[in-house]
Amino acid sequence: MKRTFFIESVFTTMLRLRAICPFSWRVFHFRPFSCEPLISQMDKCTNEEQVFDLIEKNKAILSEEQVGCAFSILWQFQKQKTSLLKSVECIRDHPQFLTLYNLTINKMEFMNDDNLVNVLYITQQFAIEAHDPLVEALMTEAWRRLERFDINVLSKFSSCLADQHLYFSPLMGKIADIVNRNLETIQDLRSLSVLMVSISSLISQRFQEQLVNKAELLFDTIDPSHVNIARRIVQFLRNIKYSYYPLLERCNKVFLSDVANLDLESISKILSLYNSLQFHSFDFILMAKRRLTKMVPLFDQPASFVKLFAALGPMAGPEEKKQLESTVLLMSEELTSQQALAVIVAMEEMESRNSRLIKKIASILHRNLDNYKSIELLKITQALIFLHFRGKELFVKLRELLLSYLKISVKPSEISILVYAISVLPSPNLDEAGISRIEAVLPQCDLNDLNSLAMSILRWIQNGHVYLDNTTGKQLKLLQKLDHYGHQRLKKYNSLNLLREELKSLKGDWFSESLLEETIATLQCLMDDISYVNVAGIASFISRTNYLNTLLLDKIASVVLQQIEKIHPFAIFAIILPFSILNYDPPQRDAFFGTCIQHLNSYLSILDPLMLVFLGFYLATLQYFPEDLLKTIFNIKFLGRLDLQLELLCPSLNMKVQIRLMELNRAVCLECPEYQIPWFHDRFCQQHYNKDIGILNGAQQQIYKMLAEVLGGINCVKASVLTPYYHTVDFECILDKRKKPLPYGGHKIALGKLPEMHWESNTQIVESRLPPEAERIALEFLDLRAFCRNIPHLKGKSAMKKRHLEILGYRVIQIPHFEWNSMTMSTKDARMDYLRERIFGDGKS
Repeated sequence: MKRTFFIESVFTTMLRLRAICPFSWRVFHFRPFSCEPLISQMDKCTNEEQVFDLIEKNKAILSEEQVGCAFSILWQFQKQKTSLLKSVECIRDHPQFLTLYNLTINKMEFMNDDNLVNVLYITQQFAIEAHDPLVEALMTEAWRRLERFDINVLSKFSSCLADQHLYFSPLMGKIADIVNRNLETIQDLRSLSVLMVSISSLISQRFQEQLVNKAELLFDTIDPSHVNIARRIVQFLRNIKYSYYPLLERCNKVFLSDVANLDLESISKILSLYNSLQFHSFDFILMAKRRLTKMVPLFDQPASFVKLFAALGPMAGPEEKKQLESTVLLMSEELTSQQALAVIVAMEEMESRNSRLIKKIASILHRNLDNYKSIELLKITQALIFLHFRGKELFVKLRELLLSYLKISVKPSEISILVYAISVLPSPNLDEAGISRIEAVLPQCDLNDLNSLAMSILRWIQNGHVYLDNTTGKQLKLLQKLDHYGHQRLKKYNSLNLLREELKSLKGDWFSESLLEETIATLQCLMDDISYVNVAGIASFISRTNYLNTLLLDKIASVVLQQIEKIHPFAIFAIILPFSILNYDPPQRDAFFGTCIQHLNSYLSILDPLMLVFLGFYLATLQYFPEDLLKTIFNIKFLGRLDLQLELLCPSLNMKVQIRLMELNRAVCLECPEYQIPWFHDRFCQQHYNKDIGILNGAQQQIYKMLAEVLGGINCVKASVLTPYYHTVDFECILDKRKKPLPYGGHKIALGKLPEMHWESNTQIVESRLPPEAERIALEFLDLRAFCRNIPHLKGKSAMKKRHLEILGYRVIQIPHFEWNSMTMSTKDARMDYLRERIFGDGKS
């Protein structure tokens, strides 16, 4: 009895002490004399059952440290499993997991910070729901301790929040504030990279730049094999939509140094990030393709093979594509809704024409349409339209779903997606309820949303899809409201960087007609804010507009000359592009282009081959032919690398690169014969141009008939003529020395058929001979695409073609559309007089 009384007395005293001093209670909390033996036993376990046996036998004495250890060891076993989800379910359903669960709730208050957050992380990996009492309790305890967490614990906790999609939560905001306050003292890039990704959704632009600078400063402290750190940095740049080339380049080197150890998941993720950032690394893509190709025989399950299909398909060659498509077709019945979506999107990128697979995947999509989000429905719609799928029932159901989502959606971005998807469907319609939904969100729309909505409505009006008597009138009124809100939004901008963000991908007829002029004016007002940070983005936007504003271009050139050392060489292409397209020389032309090229020279061996080809071509339009660049391009080794890259491209981009290389080759041969670069595109041009010759549009047919009258007969004019080096001339005629038209056939000239061309050192083009003092005339009808949008200034490609024709011996007469269609030439007689004056007048073109 005395012993019982003594124990009860001690217990009562300790309870009182706990009430008075809870901290002391934690210090003197009951635990076994040594926890090491039990942890050592756990470490020696070879499977989960052994761990659970130890928990069952020792559940009365398990300490908080041993509880954390049990979680860690169970998770280590799970990471080694292939069927992760199935194993996790087995763990969660085990009777002793409930014991561990209850012990955690009871002991979390005594866990150290690292143990606490580690247990939270592992419970999430075991797929325990966020609203589960255990997870909520762990989150609450972690929040209470937040300020004292070290950087490693803080980064893991931020990752836990991200797993719960709490990117915009006050708790994540608090973490961002802690990182901001302690950024100078952080020296661990691994932890910082995790935090950067977690907090990227809610930090200011200034803070973003500070994190980028810090990451760049710490980059040399990491081991080149730490691929995950580099991947997280690229993910952060993607999240903040910042293609910061110095960091991207360094991360790319890390990936290349360890590509042999990259798994399918890592390669897929990196390719997706690069695509979002429009960062091109030929070396990485080539090595990724080789690595992925080796993986093809290793995957026979849909989950892994679809991921491989999506990553490898767009860069695979014809035979590889057939093999991939055949394999996906065999396992198509097992595909989930998300896997079918991944396949159809990849097939669009591959420009697939496998009708059997398209139909099969479409049927899977049809069955699962109700499970997709609005953005996924847009991807499905675009892919099916691009792949020329014909399936009325699927498109009808797609339209019904899109319209139903539109009626309940309140987000401007989602509404613009839904409306766009409806507009590209066959036989689209938009009823009054849809129009009302659009009107309701207009005040909240940004320029991208407004532009997307306007383009969709214009598509309906232009295609004449009218289902209600007053629908078209409502749509026209809606366009007027879109114009109003677009102008209102432009007036609010006082920051160039904020405006630049919305202009990144803006294009289309509505924007060009309604907002472009005011947008350029706004940019001009803010142009003092152009710096090395945003100069490439502003130049890229101007390239898409076809709008010549010399003040903006002069400012861009000035910033480049002053701050070239801060501009990454990868940005030079975007900077040069508007000058080339718009055919504009800034005041310090030679200094500007010379500085740009000099800055690039050390990177010529690093840049993507296709980027160098495009760069060479756009410089050539400006009559700028840097010798080092041209010698790099027209080199057997380089052309071999280019061939390898062409194999990785979709057919349309492949053809575009080949045409640009041909045009650059032609420009160098004609304008810089001293470089002695041979012409090697005869076969390519014969294959390419045989398809396009002889097709005249309405205006050209009209001019052709009038030329026949002016020149004295149809046999005195030739249409769609191929010149040496394969320029296409709309019309050609020949005048003798008395300016009398010569009929074709009289001097044995076979027009449309190329004379043979031979090259030796210092040779000239072999041309068909003309009578003495005769002149060959090329007449070109120039439509609006040949000129800048705002003024009648000839663009770069048209100006280059004129130079080339003159080098080939032509007198070039250009007939601008605005002259041909002007009021002064509204009659046939006026147009005939115009042609006579241009051909027989003072000889000027």
